[in-house]
Amino acid sequence: MKELIEVINGFQKLDFETEEAVKKHFVIEEFRKNELIIQEGKICNKVYFVKSGTVRRYCFENGEEITKWIYTDNQFITSLSSFFEQKTSFENFQTCEDTVLYSLTYSDEQILLEYPLFSKFHINQLRFYLSKINEFHHLFSVMSAHEKYLFLLTSFPQIIIKAKLKHIASLIGVSQETLSRIRASIS
Repeated sequence: MKELIEVINGFQKLDFETEEAVKKHFVIEEFRKNELIIQEGKICNKVYFVKSGTVRRYCFENGEEITKWIYTDNQFITSLSSFFEQKTSFENFQTCEDTVLYSLTYSDEQILLEYPLFSKFHINQLRFYLSKINEFHHLFSVMSAHEKYLFLLTSFPQIIIKAKLKHIASLIGVSQETLSRIRASIS
């Protein structure tokens, strides 16, 4: 729980009462490799924090699995529109290895939002992540595959270390063969 509290305090310093409420409402869950934790067509009723492991977010486009992101330690994950609007998810989240997560249900989040400092954390975190998502999509849309790989290598090295090559290739929009050529040109 220490990692979760440290990340939250990085966005908004919590008082003792709020920290205790966070510890009470976040629950540890363990998943085996390749388990779906959020599934397309179902309502996502939890937000997760990755204590350890790797989780891939993907969806189907024209019948093909397309990796949209790969989450590693100390990141929050959820199907945003499904969780916040309580509607069915259009995406899947699957563990890439044995993974330990802290989870918070939608109803428990509503309880924690009654705590002013948790609510401030929530707003600060959402603003930060929405800004980063916007920046990421802009950058990724104008980068070549080579530039995308270098971006991941420098900004998100854990993805390069932990994810399967086929998932990295899908994330940057190339075949595995092209990714192998990109990697060879960097070495």
